[in-house]
Amino acid sequence: MNLRSLSHSMIACALALFCVGCKDAPGRPEAPSTRPDQVLSFAVLYKDNCAACHGENGKNGAAISLANPVYLAIAGVHNIQQITAKGVPGTLMPAFAKSKGGMLTDQQIAVLAQGIESQWGSANALGGQAAPAYASASAGDPAQGQKAFSTFCASCHGVDGTGLIRGKLHTGSLVDPAYLALISDQGLRSLIIAGQPQDDMPDWRSDIAGAGSRAMTDQEITDTVAWLASHRIATPGQPYTHP
Repeated sequence: MNLRSLSHSMIACALALFCVGCKDAPGRPEAPSTRPDQVLSFAVLYKDNCAACHGENGKNGAAISLANPVYLAIAGVHNIQQITAKGVPGTLMPAFAKSKGGMLTDQQIAVLAQGIESQWGSANALGGQAAPAYASASAGDPAQGQKAFSTFCASCHGVDGTGLIRGKLHTGSLVDPAYLALISDQGLRSLIIAGQPQDDMPDWRSDIAGAGSRAMTDQEITDTVAWLASHRIATPGQPYTHP
């Protein structure tokens, strides 16, 4: 082997060793990872965007339980998708759609809505019964709502809605302006219709003895929401003024 051939061989070996060593060299740029807007895993999207408020498994969070088949049957994928995209003005529910200033694509929002339904929905959630409409089609009457509340809700929440402490039963106030400032009328309606199973709160098919073991009507739900909403004030959380 002449010197020129040996030199070429040594250079080739050196280049080969250099390239092999580059794989783990400090400071070497990593291979491009998946961009956030390319993530289409329901588990990842839910954990990163929903779990903090709605709970790791769709319940026991600060916001309404999503792992409630009755709620999902009434709301439906379309409404859940719209709420996720646009948020709920005046509440802590933000808009997630990029077109509304959020971070998620329309495809990612669709994955979330469909995944929530697939993960926690049930075809038999309503037991064949006709449920009240997700959204109210008429205005509510607060005076009638107070009567409906007394019949269907007072045994757990108190006649005036300020809550009860009785044995193991401990419910907070539903008429506290600070609470009402954080929940929309639709949120109140959704809770009344779907209940909160993890908190032993029944859905609209309440079997409260005083109600004659009948379900709430759509109008009674609408009126009850109107009565609760009538307790809102313009500046919740501000110190009370003194005369």
